[in-house]
Amino acid sequence: MDWMAGTADRRADPRALWPDVRSIVMLGMNYGPAGDPLEALGDPRAGNLSVYARHRDYHDLIKGRLKTLAGWIASRAGGDVKVFVDTAPVMEKPVAAAAGLGWQGKHTNLVSREFGSWLFLGSIFTTLEIKSNEPESDHCGTCQACLDICPTNAFPAPHKLDARRCISYLTIEHKGHIAREFRAPMGNRIYGCDDCLAICPWNKYAQAARETKLVERDDLVAPRLADLARLDDAGFRAMFSGSPVKRIGHARFLRNVLIAVGNSGDPALIEIARERLAHDSPLVRAMAVWACARLMSRREFDEFAREHLLGETDADVRAEWSSPA
Repeated sequence: MDWMAGTADRRADPRALWPDVRSIVMLGMNYGPAGDPLEALGDPRAGNLSVYARHRDYHDLIKGRLKTLAGWIASRAGGDVKVFVDTAPVMEKPVAAAAGLGWQGKHTNLVSREFGSWLFLGSIFTTLEIKSNEPESDHCGTCQACLDICPTNAFPAPHKLDARRCISYLTIEHKGHIAREFRAPMGNRIYGCDDCLAICPWNKYAQAARETKLVERDDLVAPRLADLARLDDAGFRAMFSGSPVKRIGHARFLRNVLIAVGNSGDPALIEIARERLAHDSPLVRAMAVWACARLMSRREFDEFAREHLLGETDADVRAEWSSPA
């Protein structure tokens, strides 16, 4: 079984999005990987995508299932229902913990004794009074593996996350240039980061997802950076059709890929970085410069900069030329 469910009363959600709600049915769906996601970090010429982005967008899948279940509840027991899958400010993780699905680990994510760290969460709000489950207790103990493995030290303390330092935030939500201090620690992570999830010892009880729509696509497991960096907008949209990756857009995707190119240590990728110096987006041009600086000798880069700096009008890109990595 890849599903788990529990019920929490409305007090578990401080935002009270719906004044009439009396109970919240929380559901978790397993998306566990077949192998160890950390292994993909060992190939610097390949891009690493978060496990959840290697298959169909879970929002569509889970929302459809929740609507079916909510409709069944309403037809059998009456009452009004609403469903949410990361589509409103529902405090899903603490509500899921209150409903007994798991506990919030020191990395702030939900941990389940049955599925480890690999759970998508969704909720059904209902006006029905449903008996609540008992909350799950914390089973992290003295372990802090998830805190220690973070490449950018995004956890100032247990149970506290500085999203501004989190690679998942930087590669997915952040729309601007990624600060220099985070680029090298990103390694080949081009969309999200699973380190704090993957290292959790409770994953020894995790299971690979059996839902066919959540089975990872072969072409999204360690895709070659050279191929990704050469995708045009149409190619990007085609490759990531139905994937959450598509939502960040082509320019931000190339920004992330070029950082991975710069971290690859492979001089054979210099030409690919050079090809992106003429891109329309300053986000892309800036990271193309950074990648060139990382892969070229200083003398080669300085000569290259003299050829290109004068024609660059964007201040951020000019700064990359003037202050190489």
